[in-house]
Amino acid sequence: MKTKNLWIGFILVMVISFSVLGYYGREIYREAPPIPEKIVNGNGEVLFTSQDIKDGQNIWQSIGGQEVGTIWGHGAYQAPDWTADWLHREAVYILDRLAQAEFATDYDKLDEEKQAMLEKRLQKEMRTNTYNKETKTLHISEIRTDAIEFVGNHYKGLFMDGSAQADLREAYALPANSIKDADRMAKMNNFFFWATWATVTERPGKDITYTNNWPPEKLVANEPAPSLHLWTGFSVIVLLVGIGLLAWYYATRRKDDDEDVEIPPVNPLSGVQQTPSMKATLKYFWVVTALILVQILMGVITAHYGVEGNGFYGIPLADFLPYSISRTWHIQLAIFWIATSWLATGLFIAPAVSGKEPKFQKLGVDILFGALLVIVVGSLAGQWMGVMQKLGLAENFWFGHQGYEYVDLGRFWQIFLFLGLFIWLFLMGRALLPALKQRNENRHLLLMFLIASIAIASFYGAGLMWGQQTHLSIAEFWRWWVVHLWVEGFFEVFATVAIAFLFVRMQLLKASVATTSVLFSTIIFLSGGIIGTFHHLYFSGTPTGVLALGATFSALEVAPLVFMGFEAYHNLKLSRISEWVNAYKWPIYFFIAVAFWNLLGAGIFGFLINPPIALYYMQGLNTTPVHGHTAMFGVYGMLGMGLMLFVLRDMNLKVEWKEKPIKIAFWSLNIGLLLMVLISVLPVGLAQTVASVKHGLWYARSAEFLGTPAMETLRWLRAIGDTIFAVGALYLGYFIFGLKGGWSIKK
Repeated sequence: MKTKNLWIGFILVMVISFSVLGYYGREIYREAPPIPEKIVNGNGEVLFTSQDIKDGQNIWQSIGGQEVGTIWGHGAYQAPDWTADWLHREAVYILDRLAQAEFATDYDKLDEEKQAMLEKRLQKEMRTNTYNKETKTLHISEIRTDAIEFVGNHYKGLFMDGSAQADLREAYALPANSIKDADRMAKMNNFFFWATWATVTERPGKDITYTNNWPPEKLVANEPAPSLHLWTGFSVIVLLVGIGLLAWYYATRRKDDDEDVEIPPVNPLSGVQQTPSMKATLKYFWVVTALILVQILMGVITAHYGVEGNGFYGIPLADFLPYSISRTWHIQLAIFWIATSWLATGLFIAPAVSGKEPKFQKLGVDILFGALLVIVVGSLAGQWMGVMQKLGLAENFWFGHQGYEYVDLGRFWQIFLFLGLFIWLFLMGRALLPALKQRNENRHLLLMFLIASIAIASFYGAGLMWGQQTHLSIAEFWRWWVVHLWVEGFFEVFATVAIAFLFVRMQLLKASVATTSVLFSTIIFLSGGIIGTFHHLYFSGTPTGVLALGATFSALEVAPLVFMGFEAYHNLKLSRISEWVNAYKWPIYFFIAVAFWNLLGAGIFGFLINPPIALYYMQGLNTTPVHGHTAMFGVYGMLGMGLMLFVLRDMNLKVEWKEKPIKIAFWSLNIGLLLMVLISVLPVGLAQTVASVKHGLWYARSAEFLGTPAMETLRWLRAIGDTIFAVGALYLGYFIFGLKGGWSIKK
C-alpha cells in the first residue's frame, strides 16, 4: 500500500471525523436540558433559581463530584447514582401520597390494577414538560414541591449527620458532615433535583426524556426507546462488517513484517552513546515506579471501602482519607504515571533517532521533571483540601477538586500541566528536527511521531473548554475529549509509533514496513475512535443523533482489536528471533500483554457495555470498571511499563538483568488483574445488570442489593486478585529500584 495513499486516508479521517464531532458538539450545546432561571410552585412562589442549581453543582463537585456516586451514570460505583436514587424516592413518595388520598393506604398495599392507575397519574405528573421557554420558568405542582422537600431532607441527613441515615452513610462510604453547611446542602439538593428532572421530563414535542429515558425506572415509564434497539442492532452489523473487511485485508495483503529483514548478529545499539538528556530521563522512571506503588495502595484502600464503609480493617481511615479522595488519587495517579512513562520514553527516543543533542536539552528535561513533580503534589493536595471543605467554591475550582472523573485536578493545575506538555513538545520537536530534515526512509515515521506529539500536547487543552459553572452536558462533552481522544486516542497513536521506532532502531523491523503499518493502524483506529467518543454520551442530555453515531463508530473501534493475536504473535517471534534480542524479552512480553488486554479489556469488555441497549442498563454499574481496569491498566499501564523497561534496557546494555523478580512482577500483575475482574468485579456487574433490568438502576446500585450476603462475598473475593496484583507491583518496584542499587543485575 503506497505511503502517499495512507497519508491521504489519514488526513481525510481527521478532517471528516472532527467535522462530525464539531457539528454534533454544537447540537449538544443547542439541545442540552435547560436550566430554568426560576423554579416556582403552584402558588407562584420561587423555590430556587438557576444560580442555586449552578452553585449546587459546584458544591457537589467540591466533595468529589463523580468520585462520590454518579450523576447520569458517570462516576464512582460505591454510593448510588444520585439521579436514579432521587427519581425513585420522589416517585414512591408521590405514589404514596396519591394512594393515601385516593384509597387511604400506601401504594405497595394496593392491587396491581389500582397501582397501574396511580402509576399513569404519576407518569403524567413527572414526564410532562412544564418548563416555559419564553419566561425560562419551571412550574412545579404542590405534590412535587412536597416530594422535593421530602427527598431533600433525606439527603440532608445523609450528607450531614442524620442519625436515621447513619447505616446508609456507612454503606455508601460517606463520612458524616461531608457537607458542613445547611445552605450548601440545600443548593446541592437543588442541583440533584434538576439533574433528576432532566432524566424524567420529555423533550418538547417528543416522547423521550432529555436523557433518552435513562435511568431505567418502570414507575415513571423510563424504558428503552425504539432508537436504542435500532442502533444496537446496527452497531452489531457494523462490527461484523468491520471484522470481515479487516480479515480480508490480513488474509490477502498482510505479510510477516520481518520475513525479509536481515537480523544483525549483535545488538546494533550496543555502541550507541547516551546523551546527557537521555540519561536524565532515568529519574522520570524512578518517579513512575513510586507513583505506581502509591496508586495501587490507593486502589486497595478504595476497594476495601466497598466492604467496610468508612473503615480500613477497623481503622477510621475515612476521617482524614475519605473514599472520594482515595478514588480520586487512584485514578489521577494512574494518569500521571502512565503519561510520565510515555513522555519520558519520547524524550529518550528523540535524540537517539536524530543522533544529535540540542543545546540545553538536558536542562529542559530537568525543568520539565520539576514541573511534573509540582503538578502531582500540588494537585493531589488541592483535591484533599477541596473534599475536606476547606476551600470556597471559586478557590476549589482553581486549586481544589473539579469533580469530573479523570480530570479532577483544579483549573490552575490543568493549565500548568497543559504548559508542561508544550514544554515537552518543544523538547521533542527540537530533538527530532535534524532527523526530519533528512529525506530518508525514516522521515514518514518521524513525521507521524511529531504529529502524535503535537496531538498529545494540544488535545489536553479540551479540558480547559468548560468553566466553573458550565452546563453538565457540555462539560461532559469536553471531558470525554480528554478521556477518550487524549488518553485513549492520540496516546495510542504515539505509543504505536514509539514501539515501531524501538524495533526499527534495533533493525528488527524495516522503516518502510513500520511506516505503512503505523499509518494503516492509525487510520483504522481513528476511523472509529474519534466519532466513537459519542458512545460515552448516550444519556448525558444529548440528542438522538449522538446515540446513533456513538453506537455505529464505537463498534468500528472494536474491529481491529479482534486481530490483536497477530500483534501478540509477532512480538513473541521478535523476542525469540536472536540471542541478543532475548535481553529485551520482558519489555516485549509487556507488549504481548498489551495485545492480550486490547483484545479482552478494550475489545470484548468494551463491546460488552458499548451497544446502547446494553449501556442503558449497565451504565454506572460494575461492568464499567471491568472495562476501565482492563483497558486502562491492562492496555495503557502495561504499555507504560513495557516502554519504561525498554528504555531502562537500552540505558545499560552491558549488564545482564536478573530474571526472577521481573518474571514474578509480569505474571502477578497480569494474573492478579484477570482474577480481580473474573471472580469479583464482573460477576458483581452482571448481577447488578439483572437487578437493573428487573427493578431499575436505583435498586442495582442500592445498599439493600449490594449488602446481600452473595454480593458481599463477591466483593470480598476481589481481595484474591488484588493481593496477587499488589505482589506484582511490589516486585516491579523491587526490580526497578534494584537496577540502581545493583540487586537486579547479575554479577
